[in-house]
Amino acid sequence: MSQEQPQRPEEKEAIKDAAMMQKAENAKLGMTQKGGAAAAMQSAATKNEKSGVVGHNDTSKVASDGISETIAGKAVHKLEGKERKICKLAEVVEQFSQKVSLGIMTPPSVVEEMGIGGGGSPGITIGEALEATALTAGKKPVEWSDAAAIQAAEVRATGRTNIVPGGVAAAAQSAATLNARLTKDEEKTKLGDILADATSKLPSDRPATRRDAEGVVGAELRNDPYLTTHPGGVSASVAAAARLNQTKHN
Repeated sequence: MSQEQPQRPEEKEAIKDAAMMQKAENAKLGMTQKGGAAAAMQSAATKNEKSGVVGHNDTSKVASDGISETIAGKAVHKLEGKERKICKLAEVVEQFSQKVSLGIMTPPSVVEEMGIGGGGSPGITIGEALEATALTAGKKPVEWSDAAAIQAAEVRATGRTNIVPGGVAAAAQSAATLNARLTKDEEKTKLGDILADATSKLPSDRPATRRDAEGVVGAELRNDPYLTTHPGGVSASVAAAARLNQTKHN
């Protein structure tokens, strides 16, 4: 019978952080995302707790010391790559939604920290902007204005005029149709359910531009009964992404 391989110290530390990750997801999205990082970490933690590797209330020193620096419910300085960039964008969107000038709060230093341009990524993509919306407005029930904005974003990201089967726009339209028949908000599909992994549902993606932002904003406005956009919603995220990209370009 083969013996189980002993865990390295860093593996144990990662497993101990499961509860912290789950708490962060719940705080912002209202749920633990199926198949997400928190769900995977919680599964591993449960297995290791039963085997006596960790205790139920254990957390690593890294997690407990660093959780105070959070953006959109996550310890940003412990994140890397796309997830860090999306969380930083979510912070910008949330500040923008509080009627603060986007130009004032996005100096070049913020753009550099997000790794836009230069040796980093070419810019914040439309798909990443949609994922940021899952953090800033994840608990909002999907409405027709949201579905229209998501469709406009998908069209601009993919260059296709038709809705991608199984894509974010198709899911948003189905959710808006279903939500219109429901009366209780707790029963409705939320933006976080649709956009949490938006980039994986797009066959292609590209950096957001001002023209993209204008198109998405227009779609949301035209389909809202009060001709307004939702603070921290789809168009706000795409507009913030476009502004950040333009700041770097300029």
